[in-house]
Amino acid sequence: MGATHGVEITGPLNDRFDEILTDEALALVAELHRAFEERRRELLAARKVREEQVASGTDLDFLPETKHIREDDSWRVAPPAPGITDRRVEITGPTDRKMTINALNSGAKVWLADFEDANTPLWENMIQGQLNLRDALDRTIDFTSPQGKTYTLKADEELATIVVRPRGWHLDEKHILVDGQRVSGGIVDFALYFLHCAQRQLDKGKGPYFYLPKMQSHLEARLWNDIFVLAQERVGIPRGTIRATCLIETIPAAFEMEEILYELREHSAGLNAGRWDYLFSLIKTHRTRGSKFVLPERNAVTMTAPMMRAYTELLVKTCHKRGAHAIGGMAAFIPSRKDEEVNKVAFAKVRDDKSRESGDGFDGSWVAHPDLVPIAMEIFDGVLGERPNQIDKQRPEVEVTAADLLAVDRTPGGVTQAGLRGNINVALQYLAAWMGGNGAVAIHNLMEDAATAEISRSQIWQWLHNGVTLDDGPEVTAELVTRIIDEELATIRESLGAAFDEDLYKQAKELFSEVALADEYVDFLTLPAYERMP
Repeated sequence: MGATHGVEITGPLNDRFDEILTDEALALVAELHRAFEERRRELLAARKVREEQVASGTDLDFLPETKHIREDDSWRVAPPAPGITDRRVEITGPTDRKMTINALNSGAKVWLADFEDANTPLWENMIQGQLNLRDALDRTIDFTSPQGKTYTLKADEELATIVVRPRGWHLDEKHILVDGQRVSGGIVDFALYFLHCAQRQLDKGKGPYFYLPKMQSHLEARLWNDIFVLAQERVGIPRGTIRATCLIETIPAAFEMEEILYELREHSAGLNAGRWDYLFSLIKTHRTRGSKFVLPERNAVTMTAPMMRAYTELLVKTCHKRGAHAIGGMAAFIPSRKDEEVNKVAFAKVRDDKSRESGDGFDGSWVAHPDLVPIAMEIFDGVLGERPNQIDKQRPEVEVTAADLLAVDRTPGGVTQAGLRGNINVALQYLAAWMGGNGAVAIHNLMEDAATAEISRSQIWQWLHNGVTLDDGPEVTAELVTRIIDEELATIRESLGAAFDEDLYKQAKELFSEVALADEYVDFLTLPAYERMP
């Protein structure tokens, strides 16, 4: 396709893609890119500067220059918007056709329609996902499985509210160029959905709502807010119609929760405790700071760890102080169709997790599978009753210091050979699926997304560079990791049999070795992974 308004599409134009990649939509993409790309790049550079400061020994802290915002008790975010006043259970998942129907039908109040961590950014996935969302709003979507099972939507009043998660600021879309430059993946995802679906959502009595991932500062939130203002003006929709929930899933953002709400206040729908990416960020940010910042293996870190309690309690207090929703973390368990004992143990853990969240004051929480919706709903119903949320539950007794948020060394647990093997096994399986086009993968009865592989490879990188010795074995070395990669690959090959894809697992092994064993730490493994994609 040739340039249109300075825009060049380098990806294939599959069936119906022209319905999404219209001149009007591409003009909005181009305008947003030209207006904000320089700021995006400046903010990404600012991340590097802050990271270098931490690496040199400067601990993160609450910002002195924004103290006046935190101490001003008068401001509030916009009141909850139609369709997201009650968010007691939210289901997450990618925007493929089957998931779109199942998520909307799941009984959850909200569906996080994911173009980010639960999705692989194949060109086909990104544009087909936009088509699926539009078709769902038009009620023209259906799906028939290879086994002949048909999926259709329930009545509108029974459907979850769509909240779209665009890609983070660090990710580009290489198939759309504006003036010869790649466009921010987040701007592409936002602009295409907003242009095609904002009015459709308003016609249904709801609105264009978003989840904003991976932000590290209030200035990054300000950038999103300015994008919202310009987009609403261009499309002719009143300012403040857009609502966005920010994921607090990086450790720098944990120190700027109030400032992030303040920047987005007329467009804010609250904050979410994105706990798996939060652990990844903790490791990544402090990876060179020695043993004080070495976390136990992933499965040993629970939400009752002191630093995680500090993070979640501060989030609830901050949100409710400002009239915003506080949304809890992911229940990633995938129920087994064969092992009821596995389900019994896992369901008990889900209940404990959601009971703790609802008791702490969260207004809702995430699940990864429709079978978990009734469990989470029962727990939150028990606390909320007929109330749509518990924003009125203030937490004045909560006092969280910078030291509390950084108390990594108070986290119980160790680093074992089983933990090392588990990190490698899950990461290899996930990356093979990711390279094959699937970003939400059921592994060992858990729904894994990109945060899984990020934690796995970051922990191994940190253990390697901090001389960690396994509780039940030798020191973690490159030789040991390389040997276990080969052993776990053999185990996966044996378990999958004929389903083992030699090419995808070869790519997964190469990619994982690159990002786990390299001397220079790669910021996000999805960056080199994306360059390997067509």
